[in-house]
Parts: sequence; C-alpha cells; structure tokens
Amino acid sequence: MQKSIQSIQNSYIKELFQLKEKSRARKKYGLFLIEGLREISLAIKGGFEIETLLYDSSIISVTQIEELKLTNNFELIEISNEVYKKLAYRETTEGIIAVAKNKINSLDQLKFKTKHPLILVAEAPEKPGNIGALLRTADAAGVDAVLIANPKTDIFNPNIIRSSVGCVFTTQIAQGSTTEIIDFLKTKNISIYCAALTASVPYETVNYKESSAIVVGTEATGLSDEWLENSNKNVIIPMNGIIDSLNVSVSAAIIIYEAVRQRNF
Repeated sequence: MQKSIQSIQNSYIKELFQLKEKSRARKKYGLFLIEGLREISLAIKGGFEIETLLYDSSIISVTQIEELKLTNNFELIEISNEVYKKLAYRETTEGIIAVAKNKINSLDQLKFKTKHPLILVAEAPEKPGNIGALLRTADAAGVDAVLIANPKTDIFNPNIIRSSVGCVFTTQIAQGSTTEIIDFLKTKNISIYCAALTASVPYETVNYKESSAIVVGTEATGLSDEWLENSNKNVIIPMNGIIDSLNVSVSAAIIIYEAVRQRNF
C-alpha cells in the first residue's frame, strides 16, 4: 500500500522542513529538496539520486510522475495540500517535491568535455540570486565547469535551485579554497583571467581559445589579492556611464560569451 502523510506534525515532514530551511540540516543529512518537474528531471539527468518523491494528488497525478522515468529505487509518498504548502518554496508550483542526495564534485573528479576547457570561477559568492544567474550563464554557454572558491552559501539552497532554473544540476560544480583552485588551474595549464578594475586590459582583447578560467569576485569587494597575483591577465568591461561596475552575473556573461564567440571562429 502506498504511503500517505496528511499532517504537518508528522516527524518526517518536520525533518524535511529543516532541509528546506537550514543549510546545517542539508549538510548533516546529505540531503536536499527539489521542487518542480523540470528541476527534478534535470537533477536526474545530472546524475543525482532521488531518495523520495512526495506529491500532492490535488495538483499532480501519478501518471505525470511516471513520465519522469525514474530508474533508481525511491519511495513515493502522497501528501496533503497542507503538507505540500509547508514544504514548497514557490507559490506557483507543480505539486511534486523530491528528496535528493547531495552531490558536489571535488576538483580532482572534474572531467572536461573539451581539449581546451572554458571554466567560470566565482570567489566567495554569497547572494543566491547571483549564484543562480551565474549557473544559468554557465549552462547556456556550455562551460566545462563552475568552480566556487571560498564558498559562503550552500549550493543546494532552495533559492539557488530556483534562480538557476535547475542549472545547478546541469553544470559540473566543484568547490575549494582560493589556493586550492589556483593550484588546480595551474596544474591543468589553464590560464587565469580575472575580472578586475586595476591593471586590466579590455576583455575582448584577450585570446580565450586556449584553456581559460574566467574569474569573478563579489560586487562589494571584488577579488582577493591572491587571485590578482596569480592572474595571467586582468580584464575589464569598458563602462560608459557613471558607475564603475556591473552586476557580477552580467559581467561574467559578457566575458564568457566573448570567449564562446572567439571559439566559434
């Protein structure tokens, strides 16, 4: 008989609510929540293991769930609309939530699909919206990996999953300290191009056709000195207005797409 949970006071639902709300709980249990058919489908394609599927039958049918074509074993639980609203992060949603196992690649596990990889590095990104936008850009441009140096925010934060529209599952992601990532890039003979305001050349004058890492920092403080000291070249986007910088995700997109443009010719 299929399991059903109708009360928000259920102990398992309380645990899942902690996964939704607390990074500490996600790290402790090695689990996180995925909401929505598209996002769950992308997670499956990205090799994430689904442990449990919870669905609100007033919103979604079992037939629709079967269309996901899940191959691994998982538990299917019907939940009440009250429970669903407790666990759901978005107001407009599709009635399905997955409990998935965390999966983050270490630097030495990365596999590049091209001979000369194009990599996006973000140092100490904190705002989920910016991180999600960076991941969307990385997916759209087909970069080989996104490396997060000195991470400040849990990559499986529901806000990041939402703002990345599931691209957190479609791009290789690895995390490490700034020192570890610089050492990795140098070992792989990947040139480092830092987006910076000082000692910089216009971004479009750099040759990105060889193995390249485009490195961006926070809007508040930019990149640490360690990145600037190890940069092959610092690059800048010319500004014709009063302000001196763009949103970090916009800056990254402009430079990455220049690299893609060069590689297509």
